[in-house]
Amino acid sequence: MTLSALLFDKDGTLFDFASTWNGWSKSMLTQLAAGDAGRLAAMADALRFDLQEGAFYPDSIAIAGTNEEIALCLAPYVTAMSVEEIAQYLTRSAAEADLAQAVPLAPFLDGLRALGLKLGVMTNDGEHSARRHLTRTGVIDRFDMVIGADSGFGAKPAPDPLLAFCEAVSVAPAATAMVGDSLHDLIAGRAAGMQTIGVLTGMAGEVDLAPMADVVLPNIGHIPAWLAR
Repeated sequence: MTLSALLFDKDGTLFDFASTWNGWSKSMLTQLAAGDAGRLAAMADALRFDLQEGAFYPDSIAIAGTNEEIALCLAPYVTAMSVEEIAQYLTRSAAEADLAQAVPLAPFLDGLRALGLKLGVMTNDGEHSARRHLTRTGVIDRFDMVIGADSGFGAKPAPDPLLAFCEAVSVAPAATAMVGDSLHDLIAGRAAGMQTIGVLTGMAGEVDLAPMADVVLPNIGHIPAWLAR
């Protein structure tokens, strides 16, 4: 079936994961540790973050988890804050992170819109952060809908937020593709009855994504050629 809509994950898909989040995460953990080296090491271990390399391990919950899930991991070591307060801190801090676009987003998205495609974002990040990132990048107006894990539709890998997008833009799931860098994205897409496009700008490799993807591309910039196949 010809595609009429594309639904993008954000981190690792629209924005390169490592280039955007590794430096911010080390700074965030250091700030929460408040000078306590043992606490810093324990939080890094809980999030599967290599302090020496300044990078996440591929199995880190931070790659596809929600802010609430990450906050739960950090809560035992940040006793001065509640889980909710930690999640709110993550949301506020992440909203101002330095962003590395996977490809120049404005012309890329304009090209997709010129094809008549409906476009959306569904991220397990909070909606505030997602909107802030897209606004700072100057592309929020290219999207018909932006959904976060806290938008009231649930989080990936559940299909509910993906189906909410389809309903909002009046496009059938079968005519929609979920684009993402993690199995959470692709499992949700399959569960929603969508086509699935994996990209390699996150932490997962092609061998990880291929079983759940209709195609695995180096980055989102290869989507137009794939659509024209």
